[in-house]
Amino acid sequence: MIWGRRDSPVLPASMVGESGLLGAVRIAVDEAGVGRWDALNRLVEVLFEVDAAGDEVVARSALALVARVPRLVVRLDEHARSAPWYGHDREPALRQAATWFTGASSGPVATALASMHGDGRIRKRAVAAMVSRPCMEIMPFLVLRTADWARPVRDQARAGLAVLLADDPAVYLPSVLPMALRLQARLRAGFAVNQVQAAVLATREQVWRGLLGSGGRRQRRFVFDIALSQGWLRLPDYVTSAETDPDVGIRVRAAEAACREAVWARRLDVLRRLAGSRRPEVRVVALTGLVRVGRDSDVAVHLDDDAPLVRAVARDAARRLGIDARERYRTAVRATEPLLGAIAGLAESGSAADAPLLRPLLSHPLAKVRAQAVRGLRMLDAVVVGELVSLLRDPSPAVVREVTAALRPLAGAVPPVLPWELLADGRVELRRAGYRLLRGRGVGVELRAALVLALDPDPRLAGRGKADVTRLARGVERTTWHRGPRPQLSVTATQHTELVALAARATTVLGEDTSQKLAIWLARTRPDR
Repeated sequence: MIWGRRDSPVLPASMVGESGLLGAVRIAVDEAGVGRWDALNRLVEVLFEVDAAGDEVVARSALALVARVPRLVVRLDEHARSAPWYGHDREPALRQAATWFTGASSGPVATALASMHGDGRIRKRAVAAMVSRPCMEIMPFLVLRTADWARPVRDQARAGLAVLLADDPAVYLPSVLPMALRLQARLRAGFAVNQVQAAVLATREQVWRGLLGSGGRRQRRFVFDIALSQGWLRLPDYVTSAETDPDVGIRVRAAEAACREAVWARRLDVLRRLAGSRRPEVRVVALTGLVRVGRDSDVAVHLDDDAPLVRAVARDAARRLGIDARERYRTAVRATEPLLGAIAGLAESGSAADAPLLRPLLSHPLAKVRAQAVRGLRMLDAVVVGELVSLLRDPSPAVVREVTAALRPLAGAVPPVLPWELLADGRVELRRAGYRLLRGRGVGVELRAALVLALDPDPRLAGRGKADVTRLARGVERTTWHRGPRPQLSVTATQHTELVALAARATTVLGEDTSQKLAIWLARTRPDR
C-alpha cells in the first residue's frame, strides 16, 4: 500500500479491531496521557509493534490516536532525550527508531518516531520522508520539527510545511493548527503559527468555518479572532456564537461585536434578544448596548438578575430613571418567594438596617434562599453568631459553606468544642467546615486539626490536611529559601501527647520526610524540657 497524500481513508478503530493493535494503542495513549516515563516508553513500544505489523491503514489509524493529542506529541519528543530518575541506565525506546527507520520507504509510524530521535541526521532524514510522502496524521510531528534546535532540520521542516499548507490547506490545516498553537509559546515556534495564520487567511470559507466549529478552545479562538479581524462574520453569526458557543472568550467577543453592530444599526431586537441570554457575560454586554441607545427602561427591569454585574448596570439605569432600586429590593425580599437576585441586590445596595428583612429568610424552605440570605447578612456586616451556629448542620452543603464563610471572622465567638465536633462528623461538608473554623486559632490547634484531617477518608480533605502538616513541619527549618518566622508550638503536656499519637497514626499518610521533620519538631517542643 502506497503512503501518499491521496491514499485511501483511514478506517475506524472498530473496523480494524478494538481488541487488536489499535486497542492496545488506545490504552497506551490513555495511560501515557497521565503517566510518566514508563507509560511513554510503553506507548513507543506499542507503536513499534504496529509498525512491525506492516498494515498501512492500522499504522495511520494508530498515529492518528497519538497525533490528536498535541500535548502527548510534545511529551514524546521530550521523552526521546530523557531517562527515568530511578534508573539512569535505562534508555528511551524512541532511540530504537534509528533501526526501524530506513528512509522514504518507511511507514508513517517509523517516520514519526524517527523525527524525534536525538540524532539530528536521523531527524533530518525523517523530515525529508514526511515532506516527500505526507499524510495528515503525521503533520503534527512535522510541525514539531519546525521549532527544532538544529537549523538544518528546522529549515527543511519549515520549507516542507510552507509548501504543504500552500498546496492543500483544507487537508492539512486541521492537523497542523492544534500542534502549531501548542508550540506557540516555545522558542522558534513563530514560523509555524505564522504559516497557519497565512493559510487560514487564504483558505476557502468552508474550510475556516469547519475549523471554527471544531477542535479545542485554543484553535477556535485563533480562527475566530482571524475571522473577526477580517470581517468575515455577519451579525447572525455573532448572535449565534454569543448564544451557543461553549467558550466564554468567544461568547464575549461575539456579543461585543454583535452589540456594537446592533447599536450602529439601531437593531433593538438583537440587543433585547441577547439581553435575555442565559449567559450573564452576554447579558451585561447587551444591556450596555441598550444603555448606549438610550433604552434605560429596558435595562432597569434586570434589577433582580442573578449576575452581580448585570444588577450593577441595571441599578445605574434605574438611578437615571429616578427609580429607588433599594426600595424595589426591599419589596421583592418581603415577597413569599423572593428572587435570589433581589436578596443579593439588597445586600449590595443596602445597609445593616436592612438585615431584619433577611433574617426571616434563614428558615426559608428553599436551600438556595437560605444560602443567599446568609451571604447577604455577611455582606451587610450584620452576622449574629447565635443565629448562624444552628445552620452549620443545615442539610444543604451550599448553606453550610455560606455559614462557614460568615463565621470565620467571628470564629472566636463560636463554642470551642463545636468545630471539633464538626471535624468528626460523618458528612464531608461538615468536616470541611469544622476544619475551616479551626484555622487561625494557634499553631497547636492548626497542627492537631491538620493531623486529624490527613487521616480523613475523603481524598481531597486528606490531601488538604497533609499539605498543611507539611507546611507547618517545613516552616520549622531555616533554609536558604525560607527565612520567615518559625511556627511556635505552645501546648500542654496532654495536648503534646495527643499530637505525638496523631503524628504516629499519620506516618504512612504524611510520608517519611514530613514525618521525620514533625517528630523532630515535637521532640524539641516537649513541655517537660
